[in-house]
Amino acid sequence: MQPTFDIVLALFPRITQLDFTGPHEVLWRLPGARLLLASATGGAVAADGGLSFETVPLAEVERCDVLLVPGGMGVVQAMEDPAFIAGLQRLGAPARYVASVCSGSLALAAAGLLKGRRAACHWAWRELLAEFDGVTPDAGRVVRDGPVLSGGGVTAGIDLALTLLAEIAGPELAQAVQLGIEYAPAPPFDCGRPERAAPAVLQAVQDRLQQMRPERLAVARRCAAALRAA
Repeated sequence: MQPTFDIVLALFPRITQLDFTGPHEVLWRLPGARLLLASATGGAVAADGGLSFETVPLAEVERCDVLLVPGGMGVVQAMEDPAFIAGLQRLGAPARYVASVCSGSLALAAAGLLKGRRAACHWAWRELLAEFDGVTPDAGRVVRDGPVLSGGGVTAGIDLALTLLAEIAGPELAQAVQLGIEYAPAPPFDCGRPERAAPAVLQAVQDRLQQMRPERLAVARRCAAALRAA
């Protein structure tokens, strides 16, 4: 009988759906994989763009081999949601792998699961990881530090999932999956990183995101302080 491999995708309101649907498309192809969508309270969780996903309560999940946390606009609320953070701590501590995509690494940091680790994050929020004791921001697209794997912004989730699949089941299967989904990125513009974007494009994106910075910085500092006091 094929052994099972339990993968929990921990969601929260206003997630970025591609942060976890990209990895889901890769990881369900792992032999024995059982993927579960979970959230703090269970029920329907709406993503940034309006798609909705049914979840089970994190408290009802007994264990997992992989805990993966996506990012999204709602990550600041998730970081201060006691039930969500408690679920990450309980499931993540004994998990074989802990993973994040985009700003999901901030939630892992708030749960104390990145202490002593390097981690990636969306380029706009990467430096916020440094607010947490023992966490080192890393500009890599996929960063592996022991059992922790983290990806940069949104589309890096597919790269992260293929990396994880190769780790679990070998590079040949990962390559077969990559070929099967025809993952051969060829974007129409070479502006997917800040250092490659035209100055005007970069400035426009920074101006839009800057509006969120004070709240995100304040939340990161509160969560870091709470960890120190625990």
